[in-house]
Order: sequence, then structure tokens, then C-alpha cells
Amino acid sequence: MEKNKVTPKTSSSAGIPRIARTLKVCGHPVRLKLLRAIESSEPCVSDLWRCVGEPQPVVSQHLAVLKREKIVASRIEGNRRIYSVTDPWVRDLIGRLP
Repeated sequence: MEKNKVTPKTSSSAGIPRIARTLKVCGHPVRLKLLRAIESSEPCVSDLWRCVGEPQPVVSQHLAVLKREKIVASRIEGNRRIYSVTDPWVRDLIGRLP
């Protein structure tokens, strides 16, 4: 079995606090569901709250946390706000989930 390579960014002790913070933010079950849904289809908020089975205010609060940490971003298309995962490390992490 091939071992994953450790990049200089992840092996640096300076990068560890950022990685720990990102894992903590992404580790919430609702946020993991949101990240998976966002990565698979770049939906708007109304799609997200239906997809994850949570009320719209709960989804909005979790999206605000993800945006504040610069893990996701949003753009406006017409009257819809579309979300996307912007952090490549998180995108890779989400892609590896079962």
C-alpha cells in the first residue's frame, strides 16, 4: 500500500493550527453534509436546506461559518445565491469521504 506524501505545507508546524481549525469547522455533521452537497452540484440555499434536511435558518448559520473561514464562497446568479467550495484542501477531503 502506497503511503500518502506529506507536503511541506502539511508538515510545517506553522500550518498545523490552520489545519486543526479547518478540521474543527468542517467536522460538524451538518457542515459535512453541506460541503458534500455543495461540491457535488453548487446549489443555492433553498436546494441545500432541502438536501440536508435542516431548516433554512440552520443551513444559513452553518454556511456563514464556512464562509467566514473561507471554505466556501457564494456568487449571485439572477435571484439565486450559488455556493461553491473554494478551499482546495477541503475539496480534496470531501472527495475522499465514503
